[in-house]
Amino acid sequence: MGKLKINIVIAGRTYPLSVNNTKEEEGMRKAANAINKLIAMYEQNYAVSDKQDVLAMSALQFASKLEILSLNKNDTNKEEMQKLNELTNLVKTHLE
Repeated sequence: MGKLKINIVIAGRTYPLSVNNTKEEEGMRKAANAINKLIAMYEQNYAVSDKQDVLAMSALQFASKLEILSLNKNDTNKEEMQKLNELTNLVKTHLE
């Protein structure tokens, strides 16, 4: 199956893209919608005269959320591993 050609609008500009499937298309459209909503929020709540500033702040917000999720996931994984090790040691103790 060939790639799908779609147009995505971000900050009033249209970007032609190629995606592999409809799920990827849906993801791109949802991401563009989220970016446009964030841009509108920044424009409404802050005195921003340049679209580039709004786009930079939007990119920073999305990237920081991703990094925070990654850090939280790593912390959760460490806690889970610690608990698994404790349970493993407890089982070993009772089996000996």
